[in-house]
Amino acid sequence: MYSQTPMPPSVEKILQRFRRLSDPKQRYEQLILYGQKLPPFPEADKIPANKVPGCVSQVYVTARLDEQGKVIFAGDADALISKGFVGLLVTALNGLSPAEVAQVPADFIQETGLVASLTPSRANGFMNVLKTMKYKAELLTTSLC
Repeated sequence: MYSQTPMPPSVEKILQRFRRLSDPKQRYEQLILYGQKLPPFPEADKIPANKVPGCVSQVYVTARLDEQGKVIFAGDADALISKGFVGLLVTALNGLSPAEVAQVPADFIQETGLVASLTPSRANGFMNVLKTMKYKAELLTTSLC
């Protein structure tokens, strides 16, 4: 059973793209494509404060607010699938408000159909990246006060 929380349009667009793919290999290829589309991540941002905890691979995420108060994420990973997760989440969450980021249900990954072919450690890695992004978005709101 998936979350009944309405998804932001950016998340729904990604879910629709994955729903059209019935083959697990195509889903993996789509995931990897998200990672390949990530802009270069500055080496200077590969610091412990930006490292996603609980990931086997080296995964980094940063967050900042744009002029409209929307969250802009950036990230990188040294493993193909992890980088795909980062790319998918950056695409899904960029441009949302911190409150909207907080409302994205963790179970939305299941709606992509990827979970069926992920190892438990990879599925856990996705959750760790999402939790880190939500945490960083929340920190941005507390720094405004």
